[in-house]
Amino acid sequence: MSLIQKYNVAAPRYTSYPTVPYWNNAGFDIVSWQALVQQSFHATNNTEGISIYIHLPYCEKLCTYCGCNKYITVNHAVEEPYISTLLKEWQLYLGLFEKRPRIRELHLGGGTPTFFTPENLHQLVTGIFKGADILKDASLSFEGHPNNTTEAHMQTLYNLGFRRMSLGIQDFDLRVQEIINRIQPYETVARVMNAARAIGYTSINFDLVYGLPLQTAVSVKDTINQVMQLQPDRISFYSYAHVPWVKGVGQRRYSEADLPKDEEKRALYDLGKTMFAENNYTEIGMDHFALKHDPLYNAFANGTLHRNFMGYTDQHTSLMIGLGASSIGDSWYAYAQNEKEIAVWQRLVNNGQFPVVRGHLLNREDLLIRRHIHALMCAFETTWNKADTQCDAIFEGLQRLQEPEKDGLVIVHPKKVSVTLKGRPFIRNICMAFDARLWQQLPQSQLFSKTI
Repeated sequence: MSLIQKYNVAAPRYTSYPTVPYWNNAGFDIVSWQALVQQSFHATNNTEGISIYIHLPYCEKLCTYCGCNKYITVNHAVEEPYISTLLKEWQLYLGLFEKRPRIRELHLGGGTPTFFTPENLHQLVTGIFKGADILKDASLSFEGHPNNTTEAHMQTLYNLGFRRMSLGIQDFDLRVQEIINRIQPYETVARVMNAARAIGYTSINFDLVYGLPLQTAVSVKDTINQVMQLQPDRISFYSYAHVPWVKGVGQRRYSEADLPKDEEKRALYDLGKTMFAENNYTEIGMDHFALKHDPLYNAFANGTLHRNFMGYTDQHTSLMIGLGASSIGDSWYAYAQNEKEIAVWQRLVNNGQFPVVRGHLLNREDLLIRRHIHALMCAFETTWNKADTQCDAIFEGLQRLQEPEKDGLVIVHPKKVSVTLKGRPFIRNICMAFDARLWQQLPQSQLFSKTI
């Protein structure tokens, strides 16, 4: 059996620990969440500042590869009520703080943030800024769909301080674009990219996906060659997550017979990784690559790379406020997720209630395990002291790494675990060894996508 067949199992992507399916919702309540947000704010606002993630869930068309929380509509009358509710939710959080928050990071995610008009995005961002101070080195970013991201969108957000943008490319092959219902010609992406550079954006990310239906080595190579002509500052090269059992995803336009599997799928990643390296992109954490001038590379090189529900970031904050339907917040000591249904989320906020519907309060073991998983995901190694190994979960995790060590994926030192170059593609498997909550209650149904 090959390593790919051996380790191609369902596993979390570890944007958090515990992962969402293993949150202890029974032990969570909104009063505790508010108190822990206040605690984290009081301890870190003067030093780190805070992060804000704003979920803008609307899309005009359903991309059939997508597993995100979204709402499909061509009715743009939804924009203003949604933004009005977002600003009311922000006011609820401002009511918890004893002073003005200092924003270090703000990200507009989706859905499709550029579904909203430039004017409405201006109203949203200026409304957030009215209650806060923006740090000089703050990272402000947004996700854009190349087909509807206009110069007006980019100029409006640039004038507000945005310097980072992420474009969802996925694949340039027309056959692949048709089957995933996301047709966007290279010329469209080049137009947006050139306009962004002319305006002054300094960090542009491309999202690419490998393992999509009908993808081949030839199509992926052609896509990456076209990407290299545009030279984005960073690239996210994600494994396609086939999760057709999740409510709301559109992954039913094709079957598993259309998907590259196991060695074939892994070969697509290896091809991409090789081509990125040949074009001076450095591997950063899991599935990310960056040129050496980009802040993400600098954070990886100097050991300050951070990972949260927004993915990898060069900014570290303990407190992340999630605004919008389905958004997740992180107070460092607790997680909380908002109501997913837009109408219900709006009703709760408009009634003056925090729209949080589930969460998890981290205990001492959770905090310890999260530290090690975070280090593995960000630095490909983690260190511990004697007290750590006296924790049953850490001891058991080290025992589970014996087989990966035999396979050359990790090196277990007396006080450190290092992931080898051979082991980097299996980082989710390695982190899973320490996932005490998962091992205490193995899934009885499909929860996660496979690692390869």
